Order: sequence, then C-alpha cells, then structure tokens
Amino acid sequence: MTKLWNDPATFTEDLVAGFLDANAEYVVGVPGGVVRATTTRSGKVAVVTGGGSGHYPAFCGTVGPGFADGAVIGNVFTSPSAAEAASVARAAHGDAGVILTTGNYAGDVLNFGLAVQQLRAAGIDARYLAVTDDIASAGPDEHEKRRGIAGDFTVFKIMSAAAEEGYGIDDVYRVGKAANAATRTLGVAFDGCTLPGADQPLFTVPVGRMGVGLGIHGEPGVSEQDQPRADELATLLVEGVLAEVPADAPRRLAVILNGLGRTKYEELFVVWGTAARLLREAGFEIVRPEVGELVTSLDMAGCSLTITWLDEELERLWLAPADTPTFRRGALRPEPVEGQRRDQSASTSSAHVEMVAGDAESQQVATKIADALAAIAEAMAADEEELGRIDAVAGDGDHGRGMVKGSQAASTAAREAVAGGAGAGGTLRAAGEQWAARAGGTSGVLWGAALTAFGARLGDAGRPDGAAVAEAVRASYQALIDLGGAQPGDKTMLDAWLPFTETVEAEIGRGADWPTAWTAGARAATEAAERTAELRPKVGRARPLAERSVGTPDAGAVSFARCVTVVAELYRNG
Repeated sequence: MTKLWNDPATFTEDLVAGFLDANAEYVVGVPGGVVRATTTRSGKVAVVTGGGSGHYPAFCGTVGPGFADGAVIGNVFTSPSAAEAASVARAAHGDAGVILTTGNYAGDVLNFGLAVQQLRAAGIDARYLAVTDDIASAGPDEHEKRRGIAGDFTVFKIMSAAAEEGYGIDDVYRVGKAANAATRTLGVAFDGCTLPGADQPLFTVPVGRMGVGLGIHGEPGVSEQDQPRADELATLLVEGVLAEVPADAPRRLAVILNGLGRTKYEELFVVWGTAARLLREAGFEIVRPEVGELVTSLDMAGCSLTITWLDEELERLWLAPADTPTFRRGALRPEPVEGQRRDQSASTSSAHVEMVAGDAESQQVATKIADALAAIAEAMAADEEELGRIDAVAGDGDHGRGMVKGSQAASTAAREAVAGGAGAGGTLRAAGEQWAARAGGTSGVLWGAALTAFGARLGDAGRPDGAAVAEAVRASYQALIDLGGAQPGDKTMLDAWLPFTETVEAEIGRGADWPTAWTAGARAATEAAERTAELRPKVGRARPLAERSVGTPDAGAVSFARCVTVVAELYRNG
C-alpha cells in the first residue's frame, strides 16, 4: 500500500517538488513536467517522454544527457493534458524539432497528439510515437492496439541516444519506430497497487495465484493461474516473448527484467538466472541486460520481461552512454555548464488567454453556467469513490479523481471568467481549457473539447433559445466523435451522450423549452449509461479486459449522465 503522502490530491505536485530539489544538477521544473537543467544544443532533436506519474523512475528519472530532454508528468496513472505536453516540449525544444513519445494509451495518444498539432501550428517540427510492446493486450495482427509497458524504456533509450548522436528528426523517428517494432514484453502481477489515499488496491490476486498480462496503471492481468516457482515464471515469460520473434530476427537481444514496485531485486535476480539461460539456449546473445525497477506501477507486486532484437544500429544506440538521475551507463564527454544553464524563470512562463466580454444577456447566462459547473463539481466530489470503483473493474481506477480535478478546475475558471465579464461562450471556453488541463487523461481532453464546442455555438451575445441549446449539444457530441475516434457501441461516454443529444433535439423539435428537453435528455442518458453494462469495450484501457467489464457500466457514461442530471435538477424550472 502507498503509505506516505501529505494530501492525496497534491501527491504528484509534492513528489515532483521533492524530485526537483534532489536532482537540481540534472533537471528544472516547467509547467507540466521537467526538462534538462541545460539548454538543448543547436542542431539536436529534443526527445520528450511522458505519461501519468506512479511509474518512477519512468519518466522524469531518465531526463539527462544520453536520454530524454524532458518528461511530461501527469497525475497518478493519468495522462498529462495537451497543454502540459506542449509546455514541456516547447521548453525542451532547441532548433531541430521535438519528438514526443509515450506508451500506447488512449489519453496519452489524444493529449500528446493534440500537443503535436499545437507545436506544429507554432512552427515547431514535432512528431509523436506510441510504444506498443505488451503482447498480452492484443494479438500479433493488432500490434498497433497493444499497450506500452516496460518496453517504453528500451524504445525511449534508443531514440534518445540517436538524438544525442546528432541524428535529424526523420532518422530519430525512424529509429524509434524500428525499436518499437522489435520490442516485446510480458508481465505478471502477484498483487495490485493502491493509489495514494485509497484504503484498497485497484485489484487483488488470490493467495497462491498470479495475474498474467497486467497493465502498469493498476489494470489486472488478462488471465490468472497458479503462482509458480521462480524458474517456472522465467520459462513462462521467455516463452511468451520469444513466441513472436521472426525467424530472420537478429540473434542479439537487449533484455530487461523489470520490477513493478514491490518485488525485491533479490527475487528478480533469482528469476533472471533462469531467464538468461533459456534465452541463450534459444540461440540468443544478451547485450547489456538491465535487471531492476525501470517502469513501475506504484506498489504493485510483480515483474515483466522485455526483449528487443538488435541490429547493428539499434545495438550501438542501446549501448550508448547516458547520465540521468536514475540511469547511468558509460562515460559521456562532459559539457561545460557555464552559459548553458537553463533560465528556469523563462521556461516556466505561461501564456495569457485573452477574454472577450459578453453582452449583458450573455453575462447572465454565463452566471448560470458557472452555477451549473459548481454543482457538477460538488456532485463529482461526492461520486469520486464510486466512479473509481467502476473504472477499476477493467481499467485503472482514476476516473473519479480525474472528474473531480477537471470539474473543480472548470468551476473555478468559470467563476473567474464571469467576474471578468465573459459571456456564455467565453465562460465555457475557459472552463473547457481548464478541465482538459487539470483532469488529464482521455476524459479530460474530451470534456474540454465538448465544453469548448458547446460554448462556441452559444457565443457571447444574447440569450440562446432552445434551438441554439440543441445545436450546442450536438456540437459537443460531434467534438467527441471528431477527437476521440470512438463510436457509439464501444462502451464509452458516447453511449450516454448520443441518447442525450438525440432526446434534447427531439424534445425541442416538438416545442419543449430547453430545461424540459434537458431533463428528458438526462433521463435518456442515465438509462443508456446503465445499459453500457451489457457492452464490451472496444477502445481504451478496458479493452484488453473486455470480458471482465461485462456487467459493470462504463464509468465515463455514468459520470456524464450524472453531470447532465445535476444540470437538469438545477434548472428544471428555467
């Protein structure tokens, strides 16, 4: 169990502050994460890694010469926002472009993909690469759907070494893709992990049993079996990762036996002895193996085995020196620090968002919007534990915390916008930006986009009529479709949002006022959210555990239905 914290709500901020103080020679803080303490030299491509916290030493622990130029740090097991990813990338960027890279999770793909768009719009050559090494999360014919777990480390290291050598951005990206294509990981868990402040782990494994195919965000394994001896476990892991090695693959391997947070190094070495022998007996030569904690999952008990088959180029980059807070290899040529130390004050500045004033009627609507967002924030705080419980059945259990952080940030932003004279559109835009920035994850960026789209249709002049509200509801739904890539039936919030949208449109089309139509839509959303229990997830972190999720509704659909119900109750009488 995670035992030490000041306030679970500020756990990430507190750990980053301590990390920065302890590693000031390597890193400085910027909004959204950390970057190297020295500026990026001219001509060097910047490599920025990232994801939620809870995986130390990934990701901030490997920022330094020979490895990453920066790391974006989200809340525990939650994707950082697009704004945070773009902020760290801008700070790390020199003049040769930047590559952002994460494990393959829906929230990271969405947020880092949006960050790349923002960077390109600002004239920065930016790319994004998602690591897909987890063989348990999808079959060989769906490699692009696989999660990124401990193979993140190998791919990040090789790509970073290429950038350090002076490769151009096209070649750094090429090397990263090649390393990812050559990497396979299989993991097991003996017990789950516990979020800071929680009194129960996200999942449990019965005594004497073992989960096979775990995720690194508290997701349980895709199957269970009896817990084996160390040599039997080594056999299972080796046979698993070697099952997909092509016949013509190089016979030299980078290998990682990774501890997940609670499994001791001594235990890992016992497993390694057998694993190394089996790999050599299979005809492979092991190149500079790593045994230890490299990509963890808080206090999860378990381990994973990663292999990367190495051609000459990948091997050279795997062996290249690095000097970071937690990973040191070889000897780097020392660079003079004088004149290269990063100006932290310049790096941490944030952009000012211009607010457009609304007319008198729109300001009155904006006040009601702020009231609604405050009520939603209060409801999400009350429902946090239940939403987390639902999400943990087949996911990582962070949905409740994300909804609380996002709705509270949106509520605060709305109040500030109203105080500044914003209209309905400006208030919703400010709320959407802050929801996305503070919640992170998939739901954070989607809620941010939905609120922004809703506000864009309402505008900042006049009092919207029922038709305008219906159009705004449809615009918010369409924003989710355009951004998220999911469809109704995939077991996501869309399965509640679409019935809500269609019902509001139908009721207003029949002449109902918007509060009446909204109330009917909220009922439809609630019923639809309950029906998602019958569905199997086709996207997101729950997809590898689709069967386990049957019988439990989708947390995003449930929280959406709750939010629109709160608004209906607040304004039922207009």
